[in-house]
Amino acid sequence: MSFEPLPDDLAAALAANASSLGAFADVRYVAEVDSTNDVALALAAAGASEGTSVLADHQRRGRGRRGHEWFSPPGAGLYLSVIVRPDMPRGTSLLTLAAGMAMAEAVLGDTGLPVELKWPNDLVIGRPWRKLGGVLAETVSAGGRSDAVIIGLGLNVRHVVLPPDLAHRASSLETELGREIDRANLAVGLLDQLRGAMHLLRHDLRDAVIARWRGLARAGLGGMVRWTDTTGERQGRAMDIDGEGALIVQTSAGVERVIAGDVIWEAPIGG
Repeated sequence: MSFEPLPDDLAAALAANASSLGAFADVRYVAEVDSTNDVALALAAAGASEGTSVLADHQRRGRGRRGHEWFSPPGAGLYLSVIVRPDMPRGTSLLTLAAGMAMAEAVLGDTGLPVELKWPNDLVIGRPWRKLGGVLAETVSAGGRSDAVIIGLGLNVRHVVLPPDLAHRASSLETELGREIDRANLAVGLLDQLRGAMHLLRHDLRDAVIARWRGLARAGLGGMVRWTDTTGERQGRAMDIDGEGALIVQTSAGVERVIAGDVIWEAPIGG
């Protein structure tokens, strides 16, 4: 597909930070698209290098985990998909958590908002939790192996009227702040944090990723969760994440390792 010129403010912000961003300064912009992940998947399959990203002002069919739709109205958020080509030993399973960590630290640094992470991929704030953003990682395979991973990042920025089914459980950065923020600077900060997170994984510094993720998940760990597996509905207390990024849950039958699926969290600690 053909891309459009970068908005002036984004072009200026990327140029000012090109030396620190490196390959992550390569942003392809389109005003409207079905899904930025779909475009990035095609670019990756055609050989685009790590750090190449696709940014849109509006997604017609933005998607989240497990087939859920991501509400992506025009001009209201950051809809960004980044190509990474992980060659680190053992690090791929942590990409979603590392990307969530990058998003949280970018938002914290840019706005000062006390954001938190909810396993496996949600950026939240407040009590009860209100969702601000999320991560969707999708793999590009070639020759039977993972050739690239697309890190899809969705972040609610502007104050908009949310659909009734989202109004009580979602929010935006500007709604929480009560003022406007600079989307271009936020996008550059997010790309820089993601570049740093990839550096940690590539050098097998997973302990640093895990420690920083734990620090941002302070209200969830220790709380009660429910999930469904092949034996039916399960419940227990979320205790930690392990070195692979799985959620460790203490149940009445012992310790369980949850690696996928929809986990329903009860009220966060302090909520």
